[in-house]
Amino acid sequence: MVKKLVLVFALSSGLVLSACNTVRGAGEDVQSVANEVDDEM
Repeated sequence: MVKKLVLVFALSSGLVLSACNTVRGAGEDVQSVANEVDDEM
């Protein structure tokens, strides 16, 4: 039972961490586009 809980926790942690990286990357992409638009104006 403990092994199953540890496995579920480890998998959940991996998903959460990868989601954070994805959101951070998307934010950086949006910021980069906004900076390019500002430079053109």
